[in-house]
Amino acid sequence: MTEPTPPSDFARTARAISDQETLRTLFDLGRRVMSVLSLEELLETIPRLIERLIHFDAFAIYMLDEAGATLRVDYSVGYPTGVAESIRLAVGDGLVGMAVQDRRAALVNDLENDPYYKGYVPGMRASIVVPLVYRTRTIGALNILSAHRHAFTEKDLAIVRQFGVHAATALENARLYTHAAKNAQVFESLLEISREVSSILDVDLLFERIAAVTRKVIDYKAFAIMLMDASSRRLEIKHLASPYGVNEKLTSIELGKGLTGYAALHKEVVVVGDVREDPRYLELFDTITSEMAVPLIYQGDCIGVLDLSTEERDAFDAHEVEFATLLGGQFAIAIQNARLYHELSTNQARIERELRFAQRVQAALLPQEVPARIRGLDIAARFDAARELGGDFHDYLDPLANQLVVALGDVSGKGVPAALYAAFASELVRSRTFRKRYMPTAITPATVLQVVNTILHERQLEEMYCTLCYSLFDIKRRTVTMSNSGVPYPLKMSAAGEITWLDVTGVPLGSFPAIEYDECVIPYTKGDVFLFYSDGVSEAMDADGDEFGRERIAEVMQAQRGRTAREIVDAMFVAVAAFRGDAEQNDDITALAVRAL
Repeated sequence: MTEPTPPSDFARTARAISDQETLRTLFDLGRRVMSVLSLEELLETIPRLIERLIHFDAFAIYMLDEAGATLRVDYSVGYPTGVAESIRLAVGDGLVGMAVQDRRAALVNDLENDPYYKGYVPGMRASIVVPLVYRTRTIGALNILSAHRHAFTEKDLAIVRQFGVHAATALENARLYTHAAKNAQVFESLLEISREVSSILDVDLLFERIAAVTRKVIDYKAFAIMLMDASSRRLEIKHLASPYGVNEKLTSIELGKGLTGYAALHKEVVVVGDVREDPRYLELFDTITSEMAVPLIYQGDCIGVLDLSTEERDAFDAHEVEFATLLGGQFAIAIQNARLYHELSTNQARIERELRFAQRVQAALLPQEVPARIRGLDIAARFDAARELGGDFHDYLDPLANQLVVALGDVSGKGVPAALYAAFASELVRSRTFRKRYMPTAITPATVLQVVNTILHERQLEEMYCTLCYSLFDIKRRTVTMSNSGVPYPLKMSAAGEITWLDVTGVPLGSFPAIEYDECVIPYTKGDVFLFYSDGVSEAMDADGDEFGRERIAEVMQAQRGRTAREIVDAMFVAVAAFRGDAEQNDDITALAVRAL
């Protein structure tokens, strides 16, 4: 056996130059691929860059779905028409699935004899598969194919593996950038939608506009709005936009039946990727595959359901579900406002009875009790309107565990206009507060006031504004984070009876655009009491025109030291009434007490 001839100096030098050129090319390609932030452009760029290093006949970028269970082709070169779009690979299935599962690159130079190869592209003989790993998470794989056996070498595999490191980071960065840009655009559309639908008071026109604007953020084939009939406990179809025709026999759905009835009964969004696999589905059209039913929640009650459906399987992703949920809250407000306007405009002869009913509605819309999961706080409130309807409002909300938001607002003016404005402002506060469940670090008392101010100002009701004190109680840390836009300064009374006025100021909501609000954080201990009140308390006047004032408020609080929140609130109302005497009540009165246990 003869020894192999050592390579000549020339051969070694040539190979070294070739390796250096490859490294320079890899460095250049890595820099170029990392500079592309558009996901669509990046997917097109990756195969072009790889082709500078390795010749191939077919190429595919596989990406894992959000659940991390299924691979689909996001971009391909050389695949037969329609094949790449239909590929769905489970992790561990085929060469690509195994590479992703094991996080191990594979080089196969004889595909015809490989039992794991999926022959999606006819005539291919060799393959390189490299998993795409971002930090510690596998996000997909690169698959390079050649029509020639033994087309690829170990060096080719090493090159693609190195390039795959850059590609994985670039793909994840581009995905995050694209997602952020899309979200920004969608949320801008949501704000535009909110502004548009809230100004429509004709119910039929409103339904048509809701169907049109929803398509701006969610693609669908069929659309329906169903409203709840409380007496029959059925969802009645009020608007239907469908290319599949109309089922004349179906005009309503029983509460709890079907996907829409389930969504209404349980007050939760229902998303089904294939309705034929869900026993709740009521088959109306044989072409429907995906369906999403969004309950329309207004002040805690389901007033109807927004139903979207399409022929595509798994058509609605998590982001579209979130957008639909946000839209549902805005549509519920708009529908309630439009229905209320319709009732008032078409029933002039019954205005007095409607006003009495509106009083009951307003009372019912105010919180009746503290959320059940809140412990460690004793809370009570009381409201008395100066006219049939008032512009004061308050609410207790539990956005996250061990958190309670206490909001007290006062709309300028009195009567029906103030009540409508208050209902709208109250629902804005509620919807912005519960966004904290999806974006827990982005929602603070100050940002809630800022967003509500922007929306109210855009309504261009110059003669109306709203003051609001928004307080977030962190029960675990025993602190209160407070922001105020003009409500009279709340007070804190310690267990020993010491009074502290919480001087947090801010511009009333809706008056000026682009206003920023301050926050303060106040610790509390057992026995401390916080009192929130509208100016109907502090500015209550007697027959001589004298005001009740801060000093009398403090006196009532100290006299009630050690009492329950309910006793404190009732005592404040008794004191105000006694001070006013026979003088007319000149403003709405609200008082709200929170006592730490």
